[in-house]
Order: sequence, then structure tokens, then C-alpha cells
Amino acid sequence: MAGEIPRKRIISKEVAYAQQEIWKFILGFTPTAVVKCAIELGIPDILENHQTPMTLAELASKIGCNQSSLYRIMRFLIHYKIFQEKHVFETSVVGYAQTPLSRLLTRHGENSMADLVLLESTPVMLAPWQKLSAWVLDNKQLPFDAAHGTDLWGFTAANPGHSKLFDDGMACDARVGVAAVIAGCPEVFEGLKTMVDVGGGDGTALRLIVEACPWIHGINYDLPHVVAVAPTSTGVEHVGGNMFDYIPKADAAYFMKVLHDWKDEECIGILKKCRKAIPQDTGKVIIVENVIGQKEDNEFNDVGLMLDMVMMAHTTNGKERTLKEWSYLFHEAGFTRSPPPLPLPGTTVAAGNHHRRQEPPPHPPLPSPTATHLHPPPPATSSATHLYRQPPPTSTITHHHPPPPLPPPRTT
Repeated sequence: MAGEIPRKRIISKEVAYAQQEIWKFILGFTPTAVVKCAIELGIPDILENHQTPMTLAELASKIGCNQSSLYRIMRFLIHYKIFQEKHVFETSVVGYAQTPLSRLLTRHGENSMADLVLLESTPVMLAPWQKLSAWVLDNKQLPFDAAHGTDLWGFTAANPGHSKLFDDGMACDARVGVAAVIAGCPEVFEGLKTMVDVGGGDGTALRLIVEACPWIHGINYDLPHVVAVAPTSTGVEHVGGNMFDYIPKADAAYFMKVLHDWKDEECIGILKKCRKAIPQDTGKVIIVENVIGQKEDNEFNDVGLMLDMVMMAHTTNGKERTLKEWSYLFHEAGFTRSPPPLPLPGTTVAAGNHHRRQEPPPHPPLPSPTATHLHPPPPATSSATHLYRQPPPTSTITHHHPPPPLPPPRTT
């Protein structure tokens, strides 16, 4: 019929879903930006300290801001379930209140992740993402180097303010991760008199371990400019150095979200240095890391894959690894592994003993990943030069117990 507007073809459910989902990528930065705004305004801390729901007028007065703008911010954050609305006492007046998620955004809470949010949303950490496609195309200049003219470690050494924010962010991750390790597999610390935390940043992880295991003397080992400003802690000694050159001697070497910053050859070299630093028969290396490639229904799979992209954007050839890839590193460094792994959300704990393997025949097959004792810690936890720890991704706790006695190694 002349002049009639043709009917549009009815779109499928799949196309309709795609048209909805694409906006999550177009505006995906928005939740992070608004959460950062809430942290900077101090909203989580104000509500936490108030202890009862606050009206819009009360909250705006406390912050010293416009009610209209604050209302829109809070409406957005309530939609994302970061805050909630509750009645003030038994009245009909509605106020704003905390949730378990918003409590993670307080600046000084026991499990606060606020500093990690602030770190990852800084212009410094966002700029390398603009260089990612160029790196994929030619592999000539790493994204962070392209954005800042140096790598992450060089940048933190030259910029004390960013170094402090980096340390604070890593401490967030450490607090949650160490609590999970201590609760899930405390046996890895039994029998140790000394332990060196390689790339331990400001010493938060080691301090918490020593508090829980006071029989351990801790050595917090990181770059000189990092340990120079680390706070003093009972039972913890700060030592400056570079893990590529030397690792202090101790009964055990502890790595928390460190090896994912480096390529395989560098990790193998670091682990070999650990073998020289720990006792021949009783020493162990305890590794807390992410494991990707687990079952599809693992609730932290998305986080692990995102962290792998963070490694590409921010580090020098760092990456998250599968169990098979971790097994390869341990094997090549000469460590043995034992019982089979169990799935673990958030963090991997691998304790490898020092026993040297027999020299393999040429081109040996990779050993099947075996090792473990995985207990589910809460989401957590992300420092050799200053090792990168990231908030909890998919991971596993692998616990390497000393194997049965091996025959004497062949001389090579």
C-alpha cells in the first residue's frame, strides 16, 4: 500500500540479547568510575561509622555536597547492590545503609579492597590499555612501556606516590589472601623457623603469617626502595635486594602473586635460586598464585581471565597459568610434587619440597599435575622487583608434601 511504512522484521531473542549486552562493553567503565567516586567521597566509611541508616540530607551534609548529585550517585550504587536502602529505626523514613560489598570499600576495614580499586582506576594503570592492540600487532613495545616510557617496576621506583598506592593495593590483596591460606592449609607453615617472603612489598602478608605462626622469624624481601618505607613489625625483618640476583636463606621461601609477573624462563630461574636458599632436605617453597582453565562453573573463572589481561597490559611478559603450565615450571626448576589438586576459589597455595629429581631422559614428557590440598579461601587476593598481586581470581591450593625418599641423584 502506497505510503505505508514497511514492518520491520521481528528480531530473534539472541539478537535482542546481544543488543542489550553490548552496552555493558560500551559503558563498562561506569561502575568502576562511580565506585571510585564513592570511595573518594568517603561514603562507605561515613555509613559504617554512623551505624544506622542515613537520610540523603544527612549524608549530603556530612560530605558537604549537593543532594541532587549525591542522590543520582546513590541510586546507581543501590542498583548495583553496593549500598542498600533501609528504614531509619522504625519510621517510614528511608535511609542509606551498608552491605557486605560496600564494607569492602571502607578505607581501613579489615578486608578493605578500596586501595586496590583506587590503584587500578588511576590514569597510570589505565593508560597501558590504550596500547594493547599495538602490542598484539607487532610485539615490539609492551603496553606499560609504551604508555610511560618504562616498565611498571621502574615507574614505581621513580614515583614514590604511585609506589605507595601500589603497596597499599597489594596489601589489600594480601590481607584477604593470607587469611584464606592460614584458614585453609595452616600445615604448610608447620616446622618452619624462618621464612622469606620474596617480593613481599610492605610486609603485610608476612606480618599476618607471623602473627598467626609466632614461631616463624619472617624476612620480608623486596626492592630497596620498597622495604625502605615498609612499617616495622614484630618478628619481621626487612631486607632489600633483587630476587633475580639473590634470595636470602630460610627454611622456606614464600611467593604470593609474584611469579605471574614473569615469563617461564624467569620463573624457572627464580625457583632455582630458591633451591639454593632453602635447606636441601627439609626446605620448601610455598607459592600462592592463580590457576586458570578450571571447570567452567568455577565462580572465579572470569576474574582469572581478566587478571591474565591485566598481566598483558601491566607487566613484562607476565601471565596467569593453568595447572599444566605451573607443573612445567616446578618440574623444570627441580621440585617434586605430590597428592592430586582440588579446586580452590581465589588463591593457589603450592608448597614444593627441595628434593632434587633424578635427571630425566632427553625430551621428557611433562609430569601430570599432582600436588594437593586445595581448600577454598575467600576471593582474594595481588610484588622482583615489586611484585604484582591481584584481587582473587580463579585459583587452587596445591600443596606439595615431601615425597618418599628418592635414590641419590646422578651427577651431571
